[in-house]
This record gives sequence, structure tokens and C-alpha cells, in this order.
Amino acid sequence: MKISELYPDAISEDLDYEYKSQLNPENPIKWAKTIVGYANGKGGIMFVGVSNEGEAFGIELDEIDKTKNLIARINDRHIFPHARIRYMMRSVDANAERFVLAVNVAPADSVVRYREGDFNETVYIKGDGNSTPATPEDIISLSKRKYGVDNETSEILYEENGWKEYLDLCREYRKASTVPTIKELQNEEIISKDGYAKSGFIMFGDNYTGDDSLICCRLWKGKDKTGTVLDSGRYKGSLAKVFQNALNFIERNTKTGWRKTEDGGREEVRAYPKEAIREALVNAIAHRDYSIAGTQIDVDVYSDRIDIVSPGSWLLPKSYEQYPVGSIPSIRRNSIIAACLDIANLMERGGTGFQTMIESYSDSAEHLQPVVLIYPGFLDLRLFDRLYEESETYILHEDLSEAQEILELLRTEGPKRIKELQAVTNYKSRSQFLTEVINPLIAEGIIYRDGNTKSPTARIKLKNN
Repeated sequence: MKISELYPDAISEDLDYEYKSQLNPENPIKWAKTIVGYANGKGGIMFVGVSNEGEAFGIELDEIDKTKNLIARINDRHIFPHARIRYMMRSVDANAERFVLAVNVAPADSVVRYREGDFNETVYIKGDGNSTPATPEDIISLSKRKYGVDNETSEILYEENGWKEYLDLCREYRKASTVPTIKELQNEEIISKDGYAKSGFIMFGDNYTGDDSLICCRLWKGKDKTGTVLDSGRYKGSLAKVFQNALNFIERNTKTGWRKTEDGGREEVRAYPKEAIREALVNAIAHRDYSIAGTQIDVDVYSDRIDIVSPGSWLLPKSYEQYPVGSIPSIRRNSIIAACLDIANLMERGGTGFQTMIESYSDSAEHLQPVVLIYPGFLDLRLFDRLYEESETYILHEDLSEAQEILELLRTEGPKRIKELQAVTNYKSRSQFLTEVINPLIAEGIIYRDGNTKSPTARIKLKNN
């Protein structure tokens, strides 16, 4: 008798059905991983008493009882959290002496793993006819789908050489340029007590390749998206590197002005306060909904403002406008990602990011204050250009930033030497010009140096030329 005669939908082994002649008590992982895989997916049925070819020969009643007891024992001792299982039986002969046992596994609410010993756990996912160990990316995806958060423990052991970009971020923003100790990371639950990275921390790892870390940046000519795109960048990979790249993009595409002081000198005034830009980016990375596939954070720089749009609904019960200035409560959508940024001294546990943005605009008019725009499924953090309306008050640099001037020159006139490029800017120091303009553009892969690094004849070229 074919299994399809008992269960018409079970035509062959696939994502929903799997056949087992019997369950070996001496090697339970061979069949228990199927239960784990179903629990981590959308559920499924494992038929016992059926050959690989779909022949339903059945097992006797006493074997049915032994099989159910075996499954219960393995589920209790090795599968965590325990799988939710129910059974069905159907006879394969006229005398009702042999039966096919259908083991129906329900989808779990959290990520399920098979445990052998205290520190040996494996997450399995169901494939087409088999169950395989989940990759770190699979575990992250499972965690987001089931929890909507980022705190699932992975099988990746934390080692500093796998998180160099994150540690560099910590050195830049932490006091005394220190890096976090393992104990600090454990206290914040970024890594487990056994030293394994949480799924959110993996997104800060050097080798992270997930599409969900993508930030798309664009510089527009004008006040809306109908104009020309003057510069753009697509950054993904480690969240630490993505954050730095997006920050560099904004830095090179925004203006700086000078204001005369009472003593006859002058002071620099930025179109956008550094603190506001940093906090807005950090907030978008920390609070975006990473479970929404096919989306990204968008950074759009217009002539009068910057919009930083991230996927994810507004979590607070009242709208942004209903909270007093500087008193927006802190709710963390992604606790581990937020903790990683907190450890790097980029995010406060008290939720003071909005307050920092507001304070950095304290000397600006009310209509220039940062705002939060709430759309269905998206949040837009909007920062206004403080120099856009006040060209008579401030002595502005050229409309294009120094970096943008360099790129425009290379596009129109071709490769140039460092000295020639520096001559069109306000930089007096060659080393400062290299550090603040040329090196960041090289690091982002936008330009490259053709020739020996120390040679005065080496030329700078656009990457796509």
C-alpha cells in the first residue's frame, strides 16, 4: 500500500512530509533533527512505518507505543524548547494489526535546537526531504521571523579578529579609545556566558554579508527626488562599516560655513551638527525592523534637508508630536544591536538620542528643529540644513562639498595629481587634505591612486573610469 492511499497529500517526501521505516533509539539524531527542522519551519508530518519509496508497510501496536515513548524521551532530554507533537494512526491492513504512525510537529514560537551535552547545540532547518544544520545567516533569519528581535544565540564563538571593524568603531567613540572586554559583552548579553555571539552581534562581524544591513545614500540636486542624483552609495556588510560609510557620505556631501565672531575672528558653522547626523543614523540602525525583507535604510540628502528613512512602525502609543520636547520614552526594537551601539558609546540606554539631536539645534529657528515623520511601516528622521536660508549671515563654502568638488573635477577633466586637486579646495595642509578628503574616497572605492603612493606623478582616477 502506498502512503498516498492513507494520506492523499503525502505523494512524496518534501518540505511537509518525511518517511521513516522505524526510529533508531541508538542514534536518535538521525530522526530527531527532522522534528527540530519542522518545529523551526512551518511544521510537518514524519510518517513511521513507511519506506523511502513511499510504501506503507506499518508497524505493530506495541511498536507504536515504544515509538511514542522514545519520541517523548528524546523531546524531553534533547530538544529545547520542546517540540509540540500530536499523533495520528491509520491501519494498513484489513485486520488492523499494523499501522502507520503520523508524527505531526507544530511550528515553534522560538528557535528550536537539538542539544547533546551542556555546550553542544545544533539548530536544524527542514529542506526538501532532509534536515540540515542551520548556517549563522539561517539562525539570524529564524530569530527575526520568530522573535522579531536579534537575541538568538548562534554557534559562532566570539573572537576579536572576527570583529575588527566593530572594535575600530569602539576605539573611535569610547573614552580612552578602549575596546570592550568579553565580560562587558557578556554583561550586556551580546555574547552568551559560553562566549557565543548573539545574532544581532553577528551583524557587526567583519564577514557579515546579509542584505538586511543595506543603507542606500543619495545626493539630490534640489528639494525632491525629481532632480538629478549627484552622488550615491550602496553600503552593506558589517553594521559597523555601513555606519561609517553612510556617515562619510553625508560628511562629504554637506556644506560648512563661517560666522564672524565679536572679537573679529570667525567660527565654523556646519549645515548639520555632527551630533545630530550621528544620532539619526544610530537611531535608524538600532530601531529599524530587520524582519522586513527587501527593504533598507535610505539616506537622501537634498538642498535643504536630510531624510533618513528606516523600515519599521512607530512603537510608542502616542505620536511624536504628543511627547514634550526631549522626553520621548526609550523602546528598543532590537535589544542586542542597541546594546552593541551602547557599548561603542554611540547610544545611551536612557533613550537620549532625540534629545541630543534637539540640543544640537538649540540655536536654530523653530522651523529648523529635527522632526520625526511617521508613515505606515516606515519612520523618517528629518534634519534641516541650517545654512540653506541664511547665506547672507554666513560665509559659505562652495555649494558642493570639498569631496564633491573633487569628484566633479575628475569627471569633467580626467585624472589629476594630488597637488592639482588640493589647489581647487580651501585646504592648506596636504596631510589634512589626504586624511579628510582623498583617503575616505579611496576607502569607499570611489577613486583610486594610479601609480606609486609616494610618487608626485601618481594620479587620482575615478574607479569607474
